[in-house]
Amino acid sequence: MNWVCTGILATIVVTVGPGMAVPSAAIEIEPTHTQIRVALARGKEAAREQRRPDMFYVTFGAVDALHPGGFLLTKLGSLSVMAAHLALRGAEPSQSDIDHVISAPTMLVSTVILGDAPSFAVDSYMVLEQGAKTIKPATVRVDGRADRSAAWPNSPRFKAKVVASFNYADFDPTGKASIIVFPAQGGTVTFPLDFSQIE
Repeated sequence: MNWVCTGILATIVVTVGPGMAVPSAAIEIEPTHTQIRVALARGKEAAREQRRPDMFYVTFGAVDALHPGGFLLTKLGSLSVMAAHLALRGAEPSQSDIDHVISAPTMLVSTVILGDAPSFAVDSYMVLEQGAKTIKPATVRVDGRADRSAAWPNSPRFKAKVVASFNYADFDPTGKASIIVFPAQGGTVTFPLDFSQIE
């Protein structure tokens, strides 16, 4: 298995209320009060409009179910997701909830890869590369048993998640990067990203 998936990430401009726009300039490690307020507001707005909270995930790779893809979740994205989930239940995030998200030391990266055996993802691994630097994850977990893919019973028959968290302190949140997954059976799955284009 040796795939290269081109990640397409658009610059996001969030507008909430007249005159309040917060353009993304990169992954925010220390969001400002205004950025936090806007992230929470857009989550509540999504709930009011009955839009799915996963719209705040930064997706990469394939958009179909027959090729590898994934998403990452930043601090501002996490705030919007949390606000949307709570708003759907008629609640709002507490200050401790907000502080917990903002103080998180790691960024979540979730990928879906494909293979032909139910346990193909066991012992798979993920790294983040920036230039000559290889960043190892703080944690990695994989599906021990894969689900049937959209191609079933044809190849690739199964899909599985490989999920990792990376310490913000270990990578440049404004630079280009590649997320590289190493399936246990060999090969690589590579997702090129540009962190300067996301929040």
